[in-house]
Amino acid sequence: MSPLQTEIEQRLAESEPEIELLLAEVLGGRCLRVYIDHPDGVTLAMCERVTVLLNDLRERYSLEVSSPGSERPLTKPAHYRRFVGRRASVRTRHPRPVDQSADERRPGSARAGGAGPVVQSFTGELVGASEEEVTLAADGGVIAIPYSEIRRSNLIEE
Repeated sequence: MSPLQTEIEQRLAESEPEIELLLAEVLGGRCLRVYIDHPDGVTLAMCERVTVLLNDLRERYSLEVSSPGSERPLTKPAHYRRFVGRRASVRTRHPRPVDQSADERRPGSARAGGAGPVVQSFTGELVGASEEEVTLAADGGVIAIPYSEIRRSNLIEE
């Protein structure tokens, strides 16, 4: 988590504890986009309160505060656990090999002993989430991705 996201999360916890910060990202060096959530949904009034709370940041950034929408960002282990069974897109910081199924590793198979494809973006069903990694059943196989390797992740509208 970036220092800016940590700062914003702390401010919300003190002033608006019922509002959850999902993601704070700087785009193009000038735009700060903040996604918030609330158990009863996000209202315009909530977005306005958060904008006022972060008013001092408007000296450095143009500020956008919004709800997550259908393609909600996933940034914490609790987010991944909450949405196990749903489809997600996960982009990693570095290319990663996809695990092969047991059949593909079997001696005599065309790909036995070889590595799976190496990719940096995965789309599939969230099948598990521990404190250290998320497990995704993607088209190329099942892959476990440590949170430290995730650059960006979000739900996919079904």
